[in-house]
Amino acid sequence: MYLGFDLGTSGLRTILVSEGGEILGSEEAHYEVSHPHSGWSEQDPAAWIAACQKTLIALRAANPAAVTAIKGIGISGHMHGATLVDKNGDVLRPCMLWNDTRSAQEAAKMDGTDGFRALSGNIVFPGFTAPKVAWVAKHEPEIFAQIHKVLLPKDYLRYWLTGEYFGDMSDAAGTSWLDVGKRAWSAELLEKSGMRRDQMPDLVEGSEAAGVLRSSLASDWGIEGPVTVVGGGGDNAVAACGVGCFSEGDGFVSLGTSGVILAAKESFSPKPESAVHTFCHAIPNTWYQMGVILAATDCMNWLSKNLGPSPAELSGLLGPTISGPSDIRFLPYLSGERTPHNDSKIRASLIGMDVGTGHAELTQAVMEGVGFALRDNLEALKSTGTDLKRVLAIGGGAASEYWVEMLATLLDMPIDLPEAGDFGAALGAARLAIVGVTGADPKDVMTGPKVAKTVSPRSEFSDAYSEAYEEYRALYPAIKAIKK
Repeated sequence: MYLGFDLGTSGLRTILVSEGGEILGSEEAHYEVSHPHSGWSEQDPAAWIAACQKTLIALRAANPAAVTAIKGIGISGHMHGATLVDKNGDVLRPCMLWNDTRSAQEAAKMDGTDGFRALSGNIVFPGFTAPKVAWVAKHEPEIFAQIHKVLLPKDYLRYWLTGEYFGDMSDAAGTSWLDVGKRAWSAELLEKSGMRRDQMPDLVEGSEAAGVLRSSLASDWGIEGPVTVVGGGGDNAVAACGVGCFSEGDGFVSLGTSGVILAAKESFSPKPESAVHTFCHAIPNTWYQMGVILAATDCMNWLSKNLGPSPAELSGLLGPTISGPSDIRFLPYLSGERTPHNDSKIRASLIGMDVGTGHAELTQAVMEGVGFALRDNLEALKSTGTDLKRVLAIGGGAASEYWVEMLATLLDMPIDLPEAGDFGAALGAARLAIVGVTGADPKDVMTGPKVAKTVSPRSEFSDAYSEAYEEYRALYPAIKAIKK
């Protein structure tokens, strides 16, 4: 038996999987994100530990015999977070999360320094780890002076599980300290950031061993052991393992808290100026590119919070099929934006409302705004030479038939919907553990899900959505000019 942990922004999900890939149990526990100032996004790592304990206790109660036979653990986690620990392994301050944009000045300075884009293969975004630590050095020097290790969120969870400091290539690629082509920490980038190699964890590939579960935890959870904990990876790379996306031409669109279009790559071919992310995959000798928007279903959550009905109820107002674009435009920059604008200061806008605008019209505008932003991501990916013919849809937003059909039309490609089941990062993490413990070929373990339905573009609306998209594209520079 194998465990897959998916350490998400709002909660931790744990699944129990047999060696043959059958999911035997799944549990979730949730926690809060703190926003003490505009642009800040923090979390207490103690909440991750409490969530892990809660899910394991529940899994053991429901599946005692299966839990006893666990042999491997894989971990997926939200990327870029700066979890700073001292020489005793104690957390020095709340973890600064991926959507924390306070370090915009530090990021811009690093991005303008020779070597950063060339070695890391990416723009230095404010949400990445290196500029956050530089912000701590400037604003919290007493904390910076105590840093023994900088850990990404899932690697802090691993430290608690094993007592050892390890990271993996896919997650480390989002720090701005990794030579992404060579899949190794860059001495040059660390030095230019004021950091040392000994402050970084050792790196392994996603399916390589990275410690053994502490005997006290194994005893508490009723596991006979020993249990190997593998490298795991960043959430999107591990989600790709969950849906079998690791060959050239494979891709998916994720409608989660953030929005992602991801394409697997068999070689390292970055184009930083496009604001496309080029990262190591969670399996060896493979990379991936992705465009990222910082708010996707988060936009629907925001709308729901202000209007009252749940996101699902709001989506239901639109029915299952599209009938053309709205006259209202929504720019989904609630937390700034990554691809293609790399703008941490831009904020969301609703444009074109009138006295008759109601819940349904606002919902359509918000969904379309996310769709237009994902179209921006696809165009950025195309500029790097990536050619996607179709994608798989994952994430909570993919439950909306309307949203998926609108996306298929906007992206001008068919979108596959998997059969009901667990195909996300938790499954990908468990699959990495299976490969690491058994030595199986990833292609035999990380298979794609069965497709329940393919949603095709609605060609009769293509021209109307293309015109609406051009209107959307014109709004960013116009609003940027007056909101400097």
